Amino acid sequence: MTSPNPPSETSAAPTIALDTEERELIRALILADPELVLSDDMVMRALLGSTAQGARNIVDLRDKLVERMEQRLDKLVHTNRSVIAAAYENVAGTQQAHRAILALIDAQDLGEFLRRLTRDVPAMVGVEQARLCLEAEVEDISVAALAEGLGDRVLLLPQTHVGEYLMLEGDTSAGPVVLRRCGAEAELIFGALTRVRSEALLRLDLDGSAGLLAFGAADPDRFSPDQGIDLLTFLGGIVERLLTRHLGASDAD
Repeated sequence: MTSPNPPSETSAAPTIALDTEERELIRALILADPELVLSDDMVMRALLGSTAQGARNIVDLRDKLVERMEQRLDKLVHTNRSVIAAAYENVAGTQQAHRAILALIDAQDLGEFLRRLTRDVPAMVGVEQARLCLEAEVEDISVAALAEGLGDRVLLLPQTHVGEYLMLEGDTSAGPVVLRRCGAEAELIFGALTRVRSEALLRLDLDGSAGLLAFGAADPDRFSPDQGIDLLTFLGGIVERLLTRHLGASDAD
């Protein structure tokens, strides 16, 4: 004897006789929490397939379904706009970095390289200030006399000061690039009258000696830890190599 086939999910639900009070209770429960019905595909197919006789009872549920779909559409549109905006920003950032790198590569000597790095590159990448800091055997932060026309944009720092400045926020594992808001401590690098409120710090390894390229922005949201660092890491690597080469050539002269 063969056993009867088990009921399938598409089998018609048995008819249940409900009195008025029970119907009102079920209706109240569904209206209070429409997800009970909206998340059940079988129930929704049954409701949306109802004839005009039952249409009035599901108007509210249809409205809820439409409302939910509109919310999802709004969220999708917002996400798409955010993705597009981020893509445009990435493209613009890449173009800025490329222009800056080409300008640095074309520099003929150390002085021209330093002037381009500290005066021209900030405008190319959309920030107000840039400082190049080199660790040396000095007692206090001082201006480096490496070339004319640099002002205070190239500094000599006492040994270990690069690492200490990178870790001012308490991050003992600071990587090659640090992005953060800054306050009064920015005066150490950018000067007492600085309007810098956020900074991008690029650690440089100059043949075993530590260096730091600091970009400063007046906008406190220009640099923050949740931003990508790929372009800045690449830029830092280029600066590191070119600066090492120019310093070596300068020492040879």
